[in-house]
Amino acid sequence: MSETIPDLTDRMREIFAQVVEAYLDSGQPVGSKALAGKVQLSPASIRGVMSQLESQGLLTHPHTSAGRLPTEFGLRLFVDGIMQARMPGKRTRETIARELDDRPVEEMLEAATTTLSGLSACAGVITAPTQELRLRQLSFVQLDATRALAVLVGEGGEVENRILPITPGMSPMALDEIANFVSARLAGLTFAEAGRRLVSEIENREQALDQAAGKLVAQGLAEWRRDGDERPVLIVRGQANLLDETATADLERVRQLLDELENRQEIANLLGAAREAEGCRIFIGSENRMFALSGSSVIAAPYRGSDGKVIGVVGVIGPTRLNYARVVPMVDFTAEALTRRMQ
Repeated sequence: MSETIPDLTDRMREIFAQVVEAYLDSGQPVGSKALAGKVQLSPASIRGVMSQLESQGLLTHPHTSAGRLPTEFGLRLFVDGIMQARMPGKRTRETIARELDDRPVEEMLEAATTTLSGLSACAGVITAPTQELRLRQLSFVQLDATRALAVLVGEGGEVENRILPITPGMSPMALDEIANFVSARLAGLTFAEAGRRLVSEIENREQALDQAAGKLVAQGLAEWRRDGDERPVLIVRGQANLLDETATADLERVRQLLDELENRQEIANLLGAAREAEGCRIFIGSENRMFALSGSSVIAAPYRGSDGKVIGVVGVIGPTRLNYARVVPMVDFTAEALTRRMQ
């Protein structure tokens, strides 16, 4: 689409903004009569401007309705070029700050997601900083001559299972020896620490350990760590907010969105695209592959840890008919509040 907001006349910009704002407020196509009292033009003149905007791909009209609504392209241009976003009101800022205050990190992230969901009437989402699991116990179940099932238990009760290849002829005794060593000598260490210690003790022959089995386990610990780093913790709250009074008119879209929200890894990947943003990233409808079918929007902003590095992303997911001017600053403020609390 070659047309941009600066190419519009002042009259076209005014009518376009009024249509978008009325649509975001009501969720219904907007007719010329509804705008007649807001702009100094006759309904006939307004319809003429609407037709021009439609020819440029900014508006469309559904079915036989005389009213218009913005296209996804139109919404993007509105958000980027016309929307006037303001800082959240004092009460909203106080609510967010209060809900995040004096809580452990996990509870604070839950509270941030729940609060943002309630204030925005959307589903709230957040990726939490990954915390590396610490070892408590390791055991093996030999499956056959070339494979063994490693069962690793973390200090918090987490259980990780992994099938590891073993050298043909490796005895169950060698695996038990390594498992006992890990459980007795490496308990309380992270995967990285345990792997380094295991390799060091084998190479320095500080323990009478089977080298092949020990190096196999050390390699497995390294893979476990990488998998954990690439599998961020995702919190989703407020899906019920998507079932509002307007949902009955578009149940299939809402059902599709609820199904999409079940795919936690894909949501985490999508939010990851906002990690490098200075402020909010806004994905409208088909701009993101995941929510293209439901025609939903995502507003997300990164938050930082004590070292200034991005450690997670917080945001909302809802219909494209969002009050962007209200919700974008709300998400931005929540990300800033989380960053302050992480200091």
